[in-house]
Amino acid sequence: MTRSDNHTSPPQPDDSATGHRSALDTSRKGDRVALEHTSDPHTRLHPGDEGTVRRYDPEQRVLDVDWDSGSRLSMLLDAGDRVRHVPNAGWQRVLDALHHTGATAGRNAAEWWAQDTIGARASGDVAATARQVLTTIEAADGRDTHGLPFADRNDLAAGAARYAEHAPPDAPPWEDLRGRQLDQARWAWCDGFDEAVEAEAARQCRRVLHPDGDDRDLQHVYPQRVRLGGPGVFAGDWAWTPNEAGDMRIPVGFVGTLVDTWNGWAVFTCTREVAGAIVADQQAARDRYRRYLATEGAAAADLHRRVDQAMGRMWFDGDVIVADDTRVQDDPGAIERISPNPKGCYVVMGWSWTWLPVHPYDCDRIAGTIPDAPTATTPTPAKPH
Repeated sequence: MTRSDNHTSPPQPDDSATGHRSALDTSRKGDRVALEHTSDPHTRLHPGDEGTVRRYDPEQRVLDVDWDSGSRLSMLLDAGDRVRHVPNAGWQRVLDALHHTGATAGRNAAEWWAQDTIGARASGDVAATARQVLTTIEAADGRDTHGLPFADRNDLAAGAARYAEHAPPDAPPWEDLRGRQLDQARWAWCDGFDEAVEAEAARQCRRVLHPDGDDRDLQHVYPQRVRLGGPGVFAGDWAWTPNEAGDMRIPVGFVGTLVDTWNGWAVFTCTREVAGAIVADQQAARDRYRRYLATEGAAAADLHRRVDQAMGRMWFDGDVIVADDTRVQDDPGAIERISPNPKGCYVVMGWSWTWLPVHPYDCDRIAGTIPDAPTATTPTPAKPH
């Protein structure tokens, strides 16, 4: 039921109704196929053996194949021989090359977009624009946002030009590609372009929004993703302060590991560096309140008492944080000494202050180093400090 270079079997009834005709009628030179069935009694081929199409006669439905085993047995598709298409590694290499060059073009386009929209050539509130664009991209709906560049995957002329410029030298000519390959070639470049645009635009937005210019993806410490044992950026609802432009901002957020909750508030551990920043921030808040009282006409002799009654004092005694709330609570015993745990980390006012996880991009400054997001090989919960 097959034909080799040396013999021809008599034709058999057409069994195209099995559905194999439609699957293989578009076969071209270079396609990879695998044998499903042949009843040729002389062949040493077995089902699953693979080969490369040498030519195809659509009228006779004869598929000439150079089999990987060395055989040149041809398939008589109307006589019951059956093969299936298999992925062509050579064609995948062409698609990979197109995707790569599309990605390069996408990154370049996003860099120009950033300069005009959130960079040196932009005007207006670039932080608000960056926040909106980043939020949209993270919601997987970033294309065509604020003029974000995108590729037209239906432009056949552009697809042909890109293929001619970027496909490997040994790739089949554009004119020889069949319909599915034409789509794959266009879409490979366009997918690379669009994916790179969104990735680079998101990176540029993160640089604008992060107080330290960090362009890492920080979604793992967004408030809604903070979990027990995991990292977060913490402040209080009391921390929100209007800046010079009148926008409500958090002057400083503190990096830590969430270890407990208390009446709905967060309890976290932090490093000595971050604990020192919390103590310094408390002192800065006291100083601001003292200046406010002075501008309101409070007597100089009364300033210290009024500040102590409104806000506790904090300082380091060696490695121990002393939190003095005696005048706030009118209780001589309201003094807390906070020692580091065996790993040298602190829980600063963890069951007393109304801490909350906050969005890192709402902070003007972040005390501490935000850890990288866990990878597939890293346990998701971070170890408490």
